[in-house]
Amino acid sequence: MKTISKISMLLVLSSLATQSNAQETTAETTSRFSTKNFRTWSVGIHGGVLTPYTVFRGQTNDFNTPKENWGYGGYLKKQIIPSFGIQADFLAGNVEGLRASSLVPNTSANTLYEGSSFKSHIEWSAALTANFTLANLSINNEQGYFSPYVKAGAGYLSSNAEVVNAGPNRGYAENWFVPVGAGFKIGIAKGVNLDLGYDVNFMKTNTFDGVAGSRFDNFSYGHAGVEFALGKKENPQLANYSALADLRKQTAAESEELRRALSNAEQNALRDREQYAKDLGDDDGDGVANKFDKCANTPANTVVDGAGCPLTTPKQIIREKIMVTEVDRKIVDEAIKNLEFDLGKSTIRSVSYPTLNKVAALLVEKNFSLKLAGHTDNTGSMELNLRLSKERAEAVKAYLVSQGVNASRIEATGYGPNQPIASNATAAGRQENRRVEFTLF
Repeated sequence: MKTISKISMLLVLSSLATQSNAQETTAETTSRFSTKNFRTWSVGIHGGVLTPYTVFRGQTNDFNTPKENWGYGGYLKKQIIPSFGIQADFLAGNVEGLRASSLVPNTSANTLYEGSSFKSHIEWSAALTANFTLANLSINNEQGYFSPYVKAGAGYLSSNAEVVNAGPNRGYAENWFVPVGAGFKIGIAKGVNLDLGYDVNFMKTNTFDGVAGSRFDNFSYGHAGVEFALGKKENPQLANYSALADLRKQTAAESEELRRALSNAEQNALRDREQYAKDLGDDDGDGVANKFDKCANTPANTVVDGAGCPLTTPKQIIREKIMVTEVDRKIVDEAIKNLEFDLGKSTIRSVSYPTLNKVAALLVEKNFSLKLAGHTDNTGSMELNLRLSKERAEAVKAYLVSQGVNASRIEATGYGPNQPIASNATAAGRQENRRVEFTLF
């Protein structure tokens, strides 16, 4: 009685721990696969040896000499998750023993009744057990080939005990029992497994062997059999699913995807650098960058407008030196303060047009030359900042030329974040560094 109580307690604790692990496994695996893609039902048949001798009690039953007999059975199993399933077990056969011990309970006598024996015929036995797969040992294959397991549950059986020289026959009886077992399965084909196991059945009676002894009876069943998965042949068996192999497969796929992404990023960066060099170059040397030049291949020394197209009536370029006054500088400073672009772009906002128009008028009137220097803060990549600063300076140049300024009198350069006038550590400092400088000469 004490042995069964201890085992029952261990089974309960094991069940709770395994259920907790099963829940965690379910949470991790359900996002990766669905059980509808697996075969979850299976049937098994087995045969083996029935004996009253067990690893728990040895020769401490009512009969001291066990005798081995053939037994047979089968099961129907439903796999819930890769590590847990429920199965209905069936068993039949004979349990037999010789040489009964003293029939007087609670005494120190150890008399052996020579010539005594018992034979309990299991007419039918049914049990519902929980099967816990401890591991699917496969690293490279998602379907494991070696799967150790343990199981436990409750069952009910009908038996007929015959006793010789050990008291009267008790005959037919039905009793509850607790089956506990362990074993392992070996995959021999897709959906076919070799099943090797050892079960101990703890009876909830002391008369299974036909003798009312001082303790509950039990018997063991060592068996070998074959399990067949039910369902579509092309689907794998859920009980053999190897999470380790699946994880390695997913990791390899993610690594390949990352390599492709890095390769694409490198190709895109190279393409952007080539496009940047092409856009901001000046292939025909007319002073207008290719990106803004709408008339490519203009002959050398041709006077062009802001779009890079030849002027209908070339204007005479006067090289007279004119002094820059404070009034002139004020006009330029006002244009700098009011100069605004769309965020992250070289598009000039319309609020800047009035003051830029004054600068254009000043350049036309006094024939000044103008240097435009674009600057940025250090936010973003160096390549992006250099391109943005150059494009913004070119955009200002294009606008001034569209207002009648000679394109050859304007120089546009981009310095990116290389010439800060304030600290980039603060928002105010970064705002000051984002600018286009106008220099009259």
